[in-house]
Amino acid sequence: MSADAIPRIRLKAKEDRRLKSGHLWIYSNEVDIAATPLTALEPGAEVIVETSSGQPLGRGYANPHSLICCRLLSRDWRTALNQKLLEQRLQSALELRETVYPEPFYRLVYGDADGLPGLVVDRFGDYLVVQLNSAGMERLKPLLLAALQKVLQPKAVLWRNDSPLREQEGLPLSVEVAFGNWPDQLAVEENGVHFSVDSQQGQKTGWFYDHRENRRELMRWVKGKRVLDVFSYVGGWGLQCLAAGATELHAVDASESALDQLQANAEQQGVAEQVTCLEGNAFDVLEALLAEQQKFDVVIVDPPAFIKRRKDFNNGISAYKKLNTLAIRLLEPNGLLLSGSCSMHLPEADLEDLVRGAARHVDRHAQLLFRGGQGPDHPVHPAIPETRYLKALLYRISPAL
Repeated sequence: MSADAIPRIRLKAKEDRRLKSGHLWIYSNEVDIAATPLTALEPGAEVIVETSSGQPLGRGYANPHSLICCRLLSRDWRTALNQKLLEQRLQSALELRETVYPEPFYRLVYGDADGLPGLVVDRFGDYLVVQLNSAGMERLKPLLLAALQKVLQPKAVLWRNDSPLREQEGLPLSVEVAFGNWPDQLAVEENGVHFSVDSQQGQKTGWFYDHRENRRELMRWVKGKRVLDVFSYVGGWGLQCLAAGATELHAVDASESALDQLQANAEQQGVAEQVTCLEGNAFDVLEALLAEQQKFDVVIVDPPAFIKRRKDFNNGISAYKKLNTLAIRLLEPNGLLLSGSCSMHLPEADLEDLVRGAARHVDRHAQLLFRGGQGPDHPVHPAIPETRYLKALLYRISPAL
């Protein structure tokens, strides 16, 4: 399609400042709908974005039914959103990951930060798990599949299109194999430790690569320690602690299937006898452990996002405070607390402050030893704070001074 035939989105006066500073999103209230009605556009339509005076700013795709009504892919308005562009972006993303990681296990594409808004690709060796979280990326689906095959030559690709983000874009939810023979279990290697995961039924894409660097840091501290891993999922934190010399792991999760997979991974690693699985609501299990007067040398609390939206902030803060207070009470003197959060709406300073408050509430002294975030396969776009979401704070918790 020639540039002349591409629909235009014209911004209101002065609404181009964020884009010019590096951002890639356009909100519906920033568009001059009198000049360029959004309702005339199909979800996912390729568009050229203009200033209020008609100067082209770039090319992207639109969704009139979403608050983020347009996402920019190129600042050159002449650049078509075609397979060649997708291949170039995938190749650039691949080069970054291969620079850092010797083995092919990582997040290959992290949306906006890799210039592919609405796209997530996790790589498990020769297998790719793909999430299309925007109408524009959904529309590019056939071209994307061809680009993935050309750049990576995978054995199989799975569309894991069951994210709540798709509902916000008006897209249906589904999980389906795009091509190839999909295995029941995928192999994962992280920090020298091997796992198996179910990427069709498991959480997200089956694995959480974002905490890799934080897990590697914790491995330095756990030799000879008794570990409690809360929200353990399939053992990403806890089993790496055992691999690093921890003596005992108590894993807590509400999902029976996740704990079954953790136990299978423990057997695969030859550490099954060191693992105790505790199924149930995390808060209830921690209360029960306190009632039993259990104590641990290391407690890891890495919950799902308690603050998914801004309006959840106060309730989420209360949940984080309660969780961290319980964790601190379960620690031996001079024990280690790893407090994690994947809530984008919770700033790191707030997490740090609530852990401080939790420690003081139970008359403990907290020493912050390490601050961690997401790894380089989840690069942060400097103009889009939403791409920086992960926090991991490692504390030594001592008796009060």
